[in-house]
Amino acid sequence: MRILVISDTHGDCSRVCQVYKKLVSEAPLDLIVHCGDYYSDGKELQARLGIRVAGVKGNSDGCYEEDEFLILETEAGNFLVTHGHMQHVGVGFGTQRLCYKAEENGCIGALFGHTHRAVYTKAEGMYLMNPGSLSEPRDNSGGTFGLLVTSENDVWGKIYRYEDFIERPQAPPSSGSSGSGSKPKVQGGFLKRILNYSDRF
Repeated sequence: MRILVISDTHGDCSRVCQVYKKLVSEAPLDLIVHCGDYYSDGKELQARLGIRVAGVKGNSDGCYEEDEFLILETEAGNFLVTHGHMQHVGVGFGTQRLCYKAEENGCIGALFGHTHRAVYTKAEGMYLMNPGSLSEPRDNSGGTFGLLVTSENDVWGKIYRYEDFIERPQAPPSSGSSGSGSKPKVQGGFLKRILNYSDRF
């Protein structure tokens, strides 16, 4: 599967649409995952772009339920999709509760948002991706999104900066390929950005 991962759009889908159009011009996309804060944006994107959007609600959607998450099934294994505020990401607790939640639900990883700061790493044996925000970044990135590519034996992911992606000439890998014939590798992120970030609480 080739999945565009976004979060924290907060009513502005313009950049998501630009990114989507460039991605599909290079290789098909199977799904968009919206990790919350403006759940309605996911519905709008699905109607506008004609691609399935799997989304969850966040704190800006008025959601404070522990069971507000979904399980995304891929060839490589299942991923927990949640906004992250109920697992306290970004308020000094790190990603431990997020990893526990993913493990409890038989997942190999988690896709989440809330901090508006992008990261992709492997921690506690889990693939963790926060795509950041394309419309309201808080990490001086100018806006970010994630691309997750899964196959039966591999998981590949990367965080892209909006400006770099829109201007870059080469295409990211299609499903099951790292683009160079080598096995996909985890692109490290900086969990300390999440650990040191305080949000709305």
